[in-house]
Amino acid sequence: MGVLAATSAVVAVPVPTGAVAAPSRTRAATRPLFLGTYTSTPGGGTGVGLATYDSETGAISGTGTLAGVDNPSYLAVHPDGSTLYTVNEQQDGGVTAISLSGDSGPTVLGTRSTGGAGPTHLSVHPGGQWLLSANYTSGSVAVHPIGASGALGERTDLVTHSAPPPGPGQNGPHAHQIVTTPDGGHVVAVDLGNDTVYTYRLDTSAGTLTQVSHATLPPGAGPRHLAFHPSGLFAYLADELANAVTVCAYDPGTGELTPGEPQSTGSGSGFPSQLVVTGNGAFAYLANRGPNSLTRYAIEADGAELRLLDTVPVGGDYPRQLALSPAGNLLFAANQRSNSVTVFHVDQDTGELRSAGAPFMSPVAVCTLPL
Repeated sequence: MGVLAATSAVVAVPVPTGAVAAPSRTRAATRPLFLGTYTSTPGGGTGVGLATYDSETGAISGTGTLAGVDNPSYLAVHPDGSTLYTVNEQQDGGVTAISLSGDSGPTVLGTRSTGGAGPTHLSVHPGGQWLLSANYTSGSVAVHPIGASGALGERTDLVTHSAPPPGPGQNGPHAHQIVTTPDGGHVVAVDLGNDTVYTYRLDTSAGTLTQVSHATLPPGAGPRHLAFHPSGLFAYLADELANAVTVCAYDPGTGELTPGEPQSTGSGSGFPSQLVVTGNGAFAYLANRGPNSLTRYAIEADGAELRLLDTVPVGGDYPRQLALSPAGNLLFAANQRSNSVTVFHVDQDTGELRSAGAPFMSPVAVCTLPL
């Protein structure tokens, strides 16, 4: 399978109505921000949104769009910062590599098939040589090699989740996330359809996955995304269908995840989408679609416990994804149905969230990636 031809262009656009105007500050305070969308949805975007944000105030300014990228609904960056990767969430699923190192701005390097349908998540292995992706519709996970230029090679593995059987109301497996564990020894894939988190060992020479363990959640839990504690000994799992959060113990030696009892999201109803954990391991935040809120948890007992502190309005409709800035002082929420990104200041001592201002308008915003 060869690299698919990709036509790309950086299109300059004005800052959308309602955007947070970035004040004049030193260049060092301005950081890049990338925005994911659906290009096949009415009112959606035309490619990867390009923007900057003020690393102190959180103010966002739109700078254009990288056109020619289909349905870039989830984004990840190479560890060296030179290449951006995006899924192409559609029936013929793909993953696209975008160079960030050229003088002329972001440039599409090419697209590879994921071998499945509806990829919703991807991540780069910490070694920088492998791209991992999760096909939601077909319930499979894929591996692609990353070349020296950042471009993707032929797929080296594709694993379909065939057991255990799908949960109640599900028509099959639905892989929703794939990430490397903090110790680097294992890869975990969260499957909403099978109510299961799979643990794999990645052969970093061949680019193949071997399953070593799996953790099954209660029927109908619908696990969507997890986030690890910095200690690497615990992970926090957002259960979309059960409207719950589960603390899982993680054994780096065996790769085994052990789920605890489901806990409240504090939202009363809705569909949690994504958890993020602060760099100091003291707090976790959860996005709740439906109630359109953010839940704040204190992380206690060295990571083994979550204590619900409060919920606050997200300031948009249907928060699909959350991201913390590299410094940890800002939290970004992509609000799919209100076509907006909201930004919050994070008090790193108390974990309290404070709005950074008016939403930044972005068509069908489903992912933010602040660098």
